[in-house]
Amino acid sequence: MKTPNFEKGFNNLLPAIVQDVYTKSVLMLGYMNEEAWTQTLASGQVTFFSRSKQRLWTKGEQSGNYLTFVSGSLDCDSDTFLIQAKPTGPVCHRGTDTCWEEENKAPWFFISELEAIIASRKETLQPNSYVSQLFAKGINKIAQKVGEEAVEMVIEAKDNNSELFLNESADLLFHYLILLQAKGYQLNDVLKILESRNK
Repeated sequence: MKTPNFEKGFNNLLPAIVQDVYTKSVLMLGYMNEEAWTQTLASGQVTFFSRSKQRLWTKGEQSGNYLTFVSGSLDCDSDTFLIQAKPTGPVCHRGTDTCWEEENKAPWFFISELEAIIASRKETLQPNSYVSQLFAKGINKIAQKVGEEAVEMVIEAKDNNSELFLNESADLLFHYLILLQAKGYQLNDVLKILESRNK
């Protein structure tokens, strides 16, 4: 990463735009001086210089809604930060996901929620859970189930019943997510490969 040019900022403060690393939603805008930037890198929690308090301020130090630092980059003039972070809870002090009162959800966000549920069923087997029962039966059974759902989707694809085709597609995706978890992966790992192939 380039070196921030703090001298270009008013009172050596540079604007820092914070973006959710997963959803890409813009969460908030703060200001950093050199000390705040250094502390962010050292602590792993996004830290700003509060203009009202006139001191360093780690986001979440009172509310517990921290911004875990993932990466940072600078614009073309090296005087504006773009911070990629993982939020813990609402970002705005008014209790909203973002300081623009927008919901921090990408269209595919439900996939992440579903993966989290699947992971919890894997870690803590629950006797009444279909997913837990699949994990208990082992990788061969899970892989077999993915194969069965794929065949059922292909069969419905040859007909003209959109509802059945979409339902079988959902079943296939659901069981594929279970298989990925069983192998220790997530859908994002597959998406990274697809993205690399597109270059």
